Amino acid sequence: MEEKHYLLALNMISGLGSLKISRLLNSFAKAEDVFHATEKDLQNIFGIGNEITQRIKKFDRSSLEKELQLCKKYDIKIMTIMDSGYPDVLREIPDSPIVLYYKGNLDVLDFNFAVVGSRKASSYGLSIAEKFSYQLADLGVVIVSGMARGIDTAAHTGALKAKGKTVAVLGSGLLNIYPSENNILMEKIAATGVVITEFPLHSAPLRENFPRRNRIVSGLSRGVLVVEAAERSGALITADLALDQGRDVFAVPGKVDSPTSFGANYLIKQGAKLVNSIEDILEEYNLSAESNVSEGV
Repeated sequence: MEEKHYLLALNMISGLGSLKISRLLNSFAKAEDVFHATEKDLQNIFGIGNEITQRIKKFDRSSLEKELQLCKKYDIKIMTIMDSGYPDVLREIPDSPIVLYYKGNLDVLDFNFAVVGSRKASSYGLSIAEKFSYQLADLGVVIVSGMARGIDTAAHTGALKAKGKTVAVLGSGLLNIYPSENNILMEKIAATGVVITEFPLHSAPLRENFPRRNRIVSGLSRGVLVVEAAERSGALITADLALDQGRDVFAVPGKVDSPTSFGANYLIKQGAKLVNSIEDILEEYNLSAESNVSEGV
């Protein structure tokens, strides 16, 4: 079995996120060695208790073989952090994903910019997200979002309408698309861009998956635009992660009495750049509205 497959196996074990896998890899010469280690050696690693140790020792190799067969059947590719083609921008962030499953072409990653916001967006928010994403994609900017309902879907749709490139980062497996009504959207994105997740193929869209998803959205991007966001929302988490990763944060101002405007208005008060038009984004990067973007993140 290849080292890449041992990494994939570790990523398939419940309770082993990228941080714990990294600790294991720092303690053993190879991922393969993790599966041959004694229970005592595993339990001596911080965060690897008895329960996870037992999952490692009892890992069924047939489940890995089935995962690989499904990837081949559905044309899903796998990349690990050990591979040369792994996106450099993700290597830079804390808690880099160990494994990436993807449909489409990772080579579309270039000048990436995230557009995120509320699932329960207003018609105004949806319109702005689609409009700005269309305009940015038309200039060659790659639009990154999370393919959730609301602002994310509008962002991807705008980029596709411009015949531009867009990247969707999922909080579930590629064979368990969430929300299910975005299955067609996913196929459209994969046809010209790429759909990415770190979660095994049939992973459910668990609540705890989305903050992990969000760090990849911001990690892939030069900056993050928050269109609408409630007081406690994933979009605000993405903005916080962006700041931690050294990314730029932008926000579209909203009505002061709208619950979904709280997050964006709060970010502006905290120093996020106010965006009334895409020129506010372009000038931050000294980009021209007349020429396509060609420099990478």
